[in-house]
Amino acid sequence: MTLAWSLALAFLLPQLAVLAVNAFTFPRLRPGSVDSGLRARTSLLVPARDEARNLPETVPALLAQGAGEVLVLDDGSSDATPALLADLARRHRGLRVVSGKPLPAGWVGKSWACQQLAAEARGDVLVFTDADVRWRRGALDAVLSGMERSGADLLTAWPRQRTVTLWERITVPQLDTLLLGALPWPAATRSRRASLAAANGQLMAWRRAAYAAVGGHGAVRAEVLEDMALARRARRAGLGLFMALGGPLLETRMYRGGREVRAGFGKNLLAAVGGRRAALAALVAANLLAHTLCWPLALADRRWLWVGALSLALRAGAELKARRAPLDSVLQPFAPLALAAIAWRALAWRGGYVWKARRYP
Repeated sequence: MTLAWSLALAFLLPQLAVLAVNAFTFPRLRPGSVDSGLRARTSLLVPARDEARNLPETVPALLAQGAGEVLVLDDGSSDATPALLADLARRHRGLRVVSGKPLPAGWVGKSWACQQLAAEARGDVLVFTDADVRWRRGALDAVLSGMERSGADLLTAWPRQRTVTLWERITVPQLDTLLLGALPWPAATRSRRASLAAANGQLMAWRRAAYAAVGGHGAVRAEVLEDMALARRARRAGLGLFMALGGPLLETRMYRGGREVRAGFGKNLLAAVGGRRAALAALVAANLLAHTLCWPLALADRRWLWVGALSLALRAGAELKARRAPLDSVLQPFAPLALAAIAWRALAWRGGYVWKARRYP
């Protein structure tokens, strides 16, 4: 019992220490003014596959940012996305729609779509963003001014995650807990170690020359976590990387309901631990001990109440930094149970997965 308690503390305390540092140092995108010429040399690039429910809201908001061009690539959608994009292009002169080519062997769909968008874009700054990210007024100026102030070759941001259903509220905030509890922003910014570089494919803004220098998405064509792979390539190439939180200028609801949560996280989970099944099992066990089992164990040994309190504090602190409701931290004991179910699904796929009607080996 004492050993298990010590292991739980050893799992939680470093995360709380990193969170405390990030609470004061991890920046948010902030409004800024930029030269209209820079905005005109910027391309907003959106890969879209079966995004009919998001595009009517997100595309007009992107067009309102004042970029030189907005390109949306239809990546073989099976829903109303093609017709919807055609209608939006008729009504908005600034929108250019690209019909995606068939997916070649050895490519992940998103990387292939982004590679085609980059080839079509005319801008000196390439801003890749997902079709479900809501850009608020002034968001592009905040991105561009952030690049100018930091001198970054790659700026990446984590939009505020909007959660609605219970499955979403339990699982999706774990992304912020992981980011803010595992990646100390000062070290990640100053270090030259590729292992400390991170990026989020929901928003990656590149200077074109830097994007070409790392080989573009073609260099990570088979990677499930192409954003992380690109960030590490940028770090190895000696390029400047700037990371920020996007709320309230950027917001997204990345998954809707339990089915999408399980499929979306399931495709990434093994890749996130380097494909090591033992590492995934250890991660699930550590989370179960520190966040879930601590509560029944407290009935036998009151020391476990300290573990439970630290677990809730970690979740609440991440929620506050991400500008969401800290009261949702009461759901944290259920997160490892969801993680275990998703991990079981990922292991059953034996490294392969299905995403948006595409099967990957």
